[in-house]
Amino acid sequence: MSGLDQFIAPTKAGDVRRIGDVKGAATGWLIDQIRNRHQGPILMLCNDSESASRIRREIRFFAGDSLPVMLFPDWETLAYDSFSPHQDITSTRLETLYRLQGLKSGVIVVPASTAMQRVAPKEFVSGNVFWLEKGQQLDADMMREQLIDAGYNLVDTVYEHGEFAVRGAIIDLYPTGTSAPLRIDLFDDEIDTLRTFDPETQRSIEQIERIRILPAREYPFHSKAIDGFKQRWRQRFDVDYGNCPIYQDISSGLAPAGIEYYLPLFFEQCSTLFDYLPESTLVIQQKGILEAASQFHNSVVSRHSERQGDITRPILTPDELFLTPDALASDLKRWPGIRLNPESEEVKPGRENIGATEPPSLSTSPTAAEPLRPLANHLESASTPVLILAESAGRRESLLTQLQAM
Repeated sequence: MSGLDQFIAPTKAGDVRRIGDVKGAATGWLIDQIRNRHQGPILMLCNDSESASRIRREIRFFAGDSLPVMLFPDWETLAYDSFSPHQDITSTRLETLYRLQGLKSGVIVVPASTAMQRVAPKEFVSGNVFWLEKGQQLDADMMREQLIDAGYNLVDTVYEHGEFAVRGAIIDLYPTGTSAPLRIDLFDDEIDTLRTFDPETQRSIEQIERIRILPAREYPFHSKAIDGFKQRWRQRFDVDYGNCPIYQDISSGLAPAGIEYYLPLFFEQCSTLFDYLPESTLVIQQKGILEAASQFHNSVVSRHSERQGDITRPILTPDELFLTPDALASDLKRWPGIRLNPESEEVKPGRENIGATEPPSLSTSPTAAEPLRPLANHLESASTPVLILAESAGRRESLLTQLQAM
């Protein structure tokens, strides 16, 4: 691949370049090249969640460990569903939102539908972070209340993100945004040790000196936040809230399944992912982003139409929960951008091609006499080295044996 020798990444809002011939895994290679020409983070906007996961893997393959690559995941629920996203998804989302606010470099990969989603304001994420460190004074009762206010669930045994348990002078906690739970050993009112542990075996792994604690949910759940939710509910919905299970659950201090689709009722005003981006961010788009956004918006409108008649579960409008395609297009104009095209672009200022080609079709048939013949033929005719990746060492040896026998 070539075509980037003279490429200069755009830096001004609304300045959009186009790059063609971006086929196969060329997106990952291209982003690794662009990050060396851009001083700041990169937002990779994808058409769907499947593309986002694939492109993230491709970027990490080409960039290795030298570049932070974060995925801002979808909730993996349909609009207005009456169940909540998995706690691990919430953990990843909150970790990403927190890191974005001070990000100097790296790549954030996000599906278009997820970028359209309204999220908690920056002040909520940054203002509800606290740190624990060895030797720190800690009141166990106050810690319990602080964790509950931050949305953590008190349980007997900690297994998942957002849970904590108290056993005498030991507090187990699975903080949002971490890969392992934490065991806090107290000596009187002082943190004696901080240790990560395996949630399956409950055995300690390693000692640490300091750790950051993020909120467990994407919305506040202390008494003041609950009062605010109830007030906005009564202002927003003209229904008998005494017959609304969601309102009654919130009033009782319970977070009902699907409460995420009432997020705007917890805040005076929500934000979007774009509000979290540093000013130096470069936005790269797959071809067809606005078409994907329109399809998603239409599906949300359809689901709203199907569910809006239930007076025991009134719902917010699509525009209260998501950006419209026009609003997304308007937000994208706030940033310098690059639009990718799998087809060739007409070469002129602001448009160029990288010369990537589709990989050959090397499908195999297990029942054929020589199932790897297409691959063998390709290796024989290839003018450049070919890299073959195997799932395991055993699979690699099997491939070598079959190829050597041909």
